[in-house]
Amino acid sequence: MTLDLNFLLEPSELESVLDSPELIVVDVGDFDAYEKERIPGAVHVDYLDIVSGQPPASGQLPPLEVLQEALSAIGLTREKHVVAYDSEGNGRASRLLWTLDVLAHPSSSLLNGGFTAWKNEGHPIEWGVPLKTERSDYAAYVNGKSHADKNYILSKIGDSDVGILDARSPMEYQGFDVRSLRGGHIPGARNVNWLDTIDRTRNNRFKSSEELLDMLHKQGITPDKEIITYCQTHHRSSHSYAMLKSLGYDRIRGYAGSWSEWGNLNETPIEC
Repeated sequence: MTLDLNFLLEPSELESVLDSPELIVVDVGDFDAYEKERIPGAVHVDYLDIVSGQPPASGQLPPLEVLQEALSAIGLTREKHVVAYDSEGNGRASRLLWTLDVLAHPSSSLLNGGFTAWKNEGHPIEWGVPLKTERSDYAAYVNGKSHADKNYILSKIGDSDVGILDARSPMEYQGFDVRSLRGGHIPGARNVNWLDTIDRTRNNRFKSSEELLDMLHKQGITPDKEIITYCQTHHRSSHSYAMLKSLGYDRIRGYAGSWSEWGNLNETPIEC
């Protein structure tokens, strides 16, 4: 039986299917915190195993064999529906789900509010040393539809069918907070700070669809366009990617190099 779950999953919805053999719940937070408390049956993926970690563009994808090993180690198969979460705003969980999209994994969900919502709303918690996970042999291959590299973005600047969403802070976007050799933003990019999309009063869930769509439409980030998200390392912008996916945007790409690549090159155009 295939699970039919929404991409954005509420804690109560996850609890109702927690014992399903078709499900794999993945904690992408801090390992020490995972060992202390977690969603029952959750496995752990180290965030550093799904990014290259190589400066200056440390958010680039690692080699395919590194991803295959990380996913095989948690027993993932292509038949499993992944539900990802963390306890730090769901940026790490979203990065895992974007990576799975790049690898054309068939089905996945983001736990709305992450572990913060799960724990604060009284859902069951597992403590202590987790059970050993049985390995799989995950077959990964790259689907280019979810990823944008530098050259792809250069070819799309000025294209009216493409919107570029900068998920960084306004100070980074405007070039006052410089975290690479150069500050500023990709020409034509519009700024939607990822923190502005999180509702702190509802345990770190996304804000309502109405609020998010209003925010996005005001910036010209509309569902009829292909949208490319980026930040500094594609951590915050993975969260923005997940937000757009949850709203029904169906042409979305993430730029893994993000500003740590773009802003450290001399030949890439910038605006401030």
